[in-house]
Amino acid sequence: MNEELVIAQQRQLDHLENLEREGESAGGWKLGLTSGESRDAFGPGIRPFGFILASRILASDAGLDWSRIGNGGIENELCFRIGEDITSTVTADSVRQALESVAPAFEINQRRIEKTSSPAERIADDLANWGIVVGTDSEIPADPDWDAMTVTLCHDGEPVERVAAAGHIDNHFQSLATLANALQRFGRHLKKGDRVITGAFGKQAQPHSGTWSGDFGPELGTVLLDIEN
Repeated sequence: MNEELVIAQQRQLDHLENLEREGESAGGWKLGLTSGESRDAFGPGIRPFGFILASRILASDAGLDWSRIGNGGIENELCFRIGEDITSTVTADSVRQALESVAPAFEINQRRIEKTSSPAERIADDLANWGIVVGTDSEIPADPDWDAMTVTLCHDGEPVERVAAAGHIDNHFQSLATLANALQRFGRHLKKGDRVITGAFGKQAQPHSGTWSGDFGPELGTVLLDIEN
């Protein structure tokens, strides 16, 4: 990550500190540019992070008035819950020991800046995150074959998009390790209870009214979001 992007990442955290002084708190984090067409969009291997406010972590089947978002979209993601503080350097293998659970989720994105904004502006703007919706937690499988997973996005029960994981998204444990190590370089760390999303399985811009669901298969289940326009 070049100096301009490092400065932008710090600007993002400065904004979080301002929100914390106003009574908000970080309930989790995201790692960006890990999947699909956005992968490596800022350069090979560049994986910026963003924060998720605790007040915007919603339970599955939540209702959301889309007028609160305006211009934005939803994305299916895996959401990991951190089981213990991570304060030292970790690897993809060792980070697994600090995980408590995994759940199907939606990321809710909000476009607050122009589509043509620079990478630095997008990082400083928290990578467009507004919040997340989290389904039921499951134990981390002993030997997960997430590459074999296909995620199906539905609207009112009708399939809209199916995305196969294989070749689409970075290794989730590697993404978690990348995030944990990056946060420590900026004076933060993953804490027990934090929620972390690791990359999008498809996107739906400006979703219209109705029930949206993300089906992650029988082992992980489904996340739901009711949208009112």
